[in-house]
Amino acid sequence: MQRVLVLILGLTVLAAPRVLQAQLSPPNAAGVAMGHLHYHVRDVDANKKFWIALGGEATRLGTTEVVKFPGVLIVLTPGPSSGGTNGSVVNHVAFRVQSFVKVEEAGFKVQRLAQFPGVGSINTPEGERIELFDNSATNLTFTLDSGQGDPVTDRHNHPLPIPIAFHHIHLYVPQGADAAAKAWYVRMFGGVPGKRSNYEAADFPGINMNFSGQATAQATTRGRMLDHIGFEIRNLEAFCRQLEARGVKLDAPYSRDSNGVATASLTDPWGTSIELTEGLNRL
Repeated sequence: MQRVLVLILGLTVLAAPRVLQAQLSPPNAAGVAMGHLHYHVRDVDANKKFWIALGGEATRLGTTEVVKFPGVLIVLTPGPSSGGTNGSVVNHVAFRVQSFVKVEEAGFKVQRLAQFPGVGSINTPEGERIELFDNSATNLTFTLDSGQGDPVTDRHNHPLPIPIAFHHIHLYVPQGADAAAKAWYVRMFGGVPGKRSNYEAADFPGINMNFSGQATAQATTRGRMLDHIGFEIRNLEAFCRQLEARGVKLDAPYSRDSNGVATASLTDPWGTSIELTEGLNRL
């Protein structure tokens, strides 16, 4: 739990240089980029202050509270949940920061991992663990399976030039399914296959998807605090047709809401709920 007063006082520490940077990434060749993380929380205001103190920029989509970061939008809606990410297929999400010292100056207590320099975590007001990496971390390197270079994925192999950016979503899938999960995300969303440190991974603009095999079954994300992840899609209606042609059954078909944002949703084979959007990049 963070002290709200301290967080408010620390807002300017991380926030000042990032205003022009807090936007979604341009899409890949398949039209896909990271979009959003949708949290159901008991106290929207406390969680909003937490994310702003971490370096985000507050905005709204209609009446829904949203906090913008480079590479991702944090969507906050009030409601109960069956638990945090721990125990679900999406075990955690992670951000890069330049320095843990700056994060601590903003009022956070960073729990450092002694065996992994530059790796730590903080907790949201409702106990959700958010992993952090600073520029001293040595396990961020992304290597393409092809052995070639790529100008987009190469961002992982250099120090972070801005105060904060979204980095990865770590999925815990059944033992032995990590390579299959990577291949599915590469095929469906045009990800670049590779490895982040020793993890199977698929890279997209704004996000690195990491996959680990687990002996114990993990819960689906639907109904958890992090209810679903979101990809921002160029030409979503046509993209949905492509997914269906590849055998994907949509949980909700293509539609457009009163805010002018188009949406559709699906669940990956391991229980990750995914919302597809077109129009959130205008926020």
